[in-house]
Amino acid sequence: MANETMRIFFPLKIITYPQGEYGLDDNPLEITPAEAVVYEDAILAAIAKENRLFENDRGLAEYIHDESINKKVYILYPSVEIVDGELWGVMTAGLRDPLSGEETAELLDFVTGQNSDGYGEGLEQCPIKTPDGEIYISFWNHENYSLNFYRRFYDG
Repeated sequence: MANETMRIFFPLKIITYPQGEYGLDDNPLEITPAEAVVYEDAILAAIAKENRLFENDRGLAEYIHDESINKKVYILYPSVEIVDGELWGVMTAGLRDPLSGEETAELLDFVTGQNSDGYGEGLEQCPIKTPDGEIYISFWNHENYSLNFYRRFYDG
């Protein structure tokens, strides 16, 4: 059986409420993906905490409704990663069997839905405390949203 890993990358939207002289500032500031790199560890810790709430070991794959895709995608977990000096969101899918072009498009639609209304919506409501103040991360950036992916094959 050949196993495949698909990694789906997408832009993040990150805002901060900086620490001011009298507490957190009331005016949020959006930070760039390059500026967000310094918060990678704090964001990864928040995502790990959120991922522990899954009721299964498949992550978001458990919620894929299409039976054919659900059988092929055995795990789907969200995270973040630094790419070319910028922080990006990433969903890592473990595949038992390759997806057809139509199935790949359906999986990308599923990821978009999770980022905008599902997993991503829950995550963006949780403040992440940093020495500089609180940050909020959104897997949905409606102003600059796109999905990019690559695949890696394993024989085994």
